[in-house]
Amino acid sequence: MAGRRDWTRETLAAGVRAGDRRALARAITLVENGDPLAYEVVRDLYPETGHAHAIGLTGPPGVGKSSLLAALIRLVRGQDETVGVISVDPSSPFTQGALLGDRIRLTEHFLDPDVFIRSMGTRGHLGGLAETTLQSLLVLDAARKDLVFLETVGTGQSEVGVLSIADTVVLALMPGSGDSIQALKAGIMEIPDVIAINKMDHPLAKTMLNEVRQVLSLGPHEGWVPPIVLTEAVRGEGIESLWEKISEHRAWLEADGELERRRRSNLAQEVFQVASTRARRHLEHAVRDDLELRRLLDEVQARKLDPLTAVREILERVFHMGERDGAGH
Repeated sequence: MAGRRDWTRETLAAGVRAGDRRALARAITLVENGDPLAYEVVRDLYPETGHAHAIGLTGPPGVGKSSLLAALIRLVRGQDETVGVISVDPSSPFTQGALLGDRIRLTEHFLDPDVFIRSMGTRGHLGGLAETTLQSLLVLDAARKDLVFLETVGTGQSEVGVLSIADTVVLALMPGSGDSIQALKAGIMEIPDVIAINKMDHPLAKTMLNEVRQVLSLGPHEGWVPPIVLTEAVRGEGIESLWEKISEHRAWLEADGELERRRRSNLAQEVFQVASTRARRHLEHAVRDDLELRRLLDEVQARKLDPLTAVREILERVFHMGERDGAGH
């Protein structure tokens, strides 16, 4: 494998465009490490993106997401679609950690030259997750992958944030897991575009189907209504129906310009999200390294200074933002 010294901005971008696996692996590693070379490469490749259909796959642990993903990949590879997979595992302390355990189900696809699978942990800072995922998606998109799956291990806020860049979001549920229904009801996650109830042989599968229908009936009735599909991933049952619904959603998005609108909105949100994360990091470092700013926090904690006055002074000192920037609100 080429060492870091062998890759230049030009050769790495050319390698990604050609779909070279070593170039893809290197580019995504650089993205994860926040290497300046990664930013330059993505900047060069960005105008060539927008081709891949990004499909988010989420759901609580243990519902069989990896089996569903493996079955979907098998199906789409049979249709000659090229595939990229980004598996996000917040619990993994190292990037490759997520390849253990459940990801073993994807091993049948590792040797397929038209499937590129990458697992990433969060490296201990959840804030950077959306940024890393977006950059990695753009790299796979520039490599002309037809489909890029974004798989997240849980349905917590940080993982669901990753899904904000997906065109189509699939929620996998399992009969008997009442928490998932509660999460939907509470609006912890946006209503997904397609819902798969896996392990359809379970005696509570039909009950769950009805519960999910009831939750959806409380939501908006215009536009796309999320279909619910019963699957048994290990046996490959219901996978064709699931893919049909994902494809129908894509067609619906494209039909009235919704895909373009959704992507524009998602990209704008990503810019704000990444900017917010970086601004917060900058702010925390500034306050930690500045005695005067730390004194302001101490005064707030001692109730000598009110919080908003402290906010105004901190923003003025760190970002040179005054009242006219809305800092006083």
